[in-house]
Amino acid sequence: MSLELTGLILLGLLLLFLAGGLWVGLALTAVASLGIVFFTSAPLGPVMSQTYWSAVSGWSLAPLPLFIWMGEILFRTSLSEQIFSGLAPWLERVPGRLLHVNVVGSALFAGVSGSSAATAATLGRMSIPELRRRGYPDRLIFGSLAGSGTLGLLIPPSIMMIIYGVSAQVSIARLFIAGLLPGLMLVALFMGYLIVWALLHPHSLPQAAQRTALGERLRASARLLPLLALIVGVIGSIYAGIATPTESAALGVVGAMLIAILSKSLSWKNFLDSLAGAARTTAMIGFILAGSTLLTKTMAYTGIPSAIAAAISALHLPPYALLAVLLVFFILMGMFLDGISMIVLTAAILLPMVEAAHIDLLWFGVFVVIVVEMAQITPPVGFNLFVLQGLSGRDGLKIARDALAFFVVMIVAVGLLVAFPQIATWLPAQMTH
Repeated sequence: MSLELTGLILLGLLLLFLAGGLWVGLALTAVASLGIVFFTSAPLGPVMSQTYWSAVSGWSLAPLPLFIWMGEILFRTSLSEQIFSGLAPWLERVPGRLLHVNVVGSALFAGVSGSSAATAATLGRMSIPELRRRGYPDRLIFGSLAGSGTLGLLIPPSIMMIIYGVSAQVSIARLFIAGLLPGLMLVALFMGYLIVWALLHPHSLPQAAQRTALGERLRASARLLPLLALIVGVIGSIYAGIATPTESAALGVVGAMLIAILSKSLSWKNFLDSLAGAARTTAMIGFILAGSTLLTKTMAYTGIPSAIAAAISALHLPPYALLAVLLVFFILMGMFLDGISMIVLTAAILLPMVEAAHIDLLWFGVFVVIVVEMAQITPPVGFNLFVLQGLSGRDGLKIARDALAFFVVMIVAVGLLVAFPQIATWLPAQMTH
């Protein structure tokens, strides 16, 4: 049987299983197993056992459950109130005013959560009722929350970067550092859009409150100090080279516990809920990784990835053309799959293409994460849309429409990243000097 027909059969089976509602991990395992049995001579049992074990037992995955647990702990604290009250006095005179709290607050929480959904949920719990009460338009409240909530995937520590680093065998520490400047660039672009919108629609926002005295602003900012200390401890220890990602994740868990204790938010129930939530998420990701690794092994046995990579190389596509195709490809996939599944499903096929086009895998990781961020706000399967819909009861398609402008801003960010790759590669290069 030809490689083309084999690939189409496996792809059709995968789409059939996913459309039928089968768990992603199970769908991947089922397709991989059928591929080994019918299209290769490899023994299924030994291949599956060895592949499953190697996929989830590597030390490179050790930071994953710790960072997830850190985010789960902070998600259950009063952190959202502290972020809002600490930032609001400083942003009340900027065009767009308190809408910027969604953006800056998301960036701060992203620095300790690693999760897009957790970032959107944490900020949304406080800012949605507060901004509605003050008369801000829903389209900007939900649009800014949906868009800036995706920063949890880019600003380290990022769960998505850990997944990509394991799949592409790229240093997780270098990926974390590579995400810093692009994350700050996205923050600036989001805030810039809000400023321009506010200047063009000055009567659509509520009147500015009375200016807060400097002393009151400084006292309000004191609430942010524990969070800022945790961010510096987690990210700074990696950048300074004094801690590995695993060690910084352990430090982050201890710091999150201290913040929860000091804010009197850590009850025995919250503690158990955070453990259970971290265990569920970690198990889900592990199952998907194991299934995708088995499918990758199956594809390698069939020879499909190398054939596709050779075919792409023979086309001699310029890197920019290849990236444009991949951008559209990931956006379309994001309408139906979550970010983790997108990365692990495509790694075996795309990474050989990217290497053949002489594209830096470190830079490509940042590119992929930003595009996966866009998938978080594309219907029908946009996790941030689901989170905000659950918080507010607002229709998910309306929230998607609210987030459209921020989706366009992300496309601009991708364009800037392609035009100026140093945005992602400059900081990691400093680590080697």
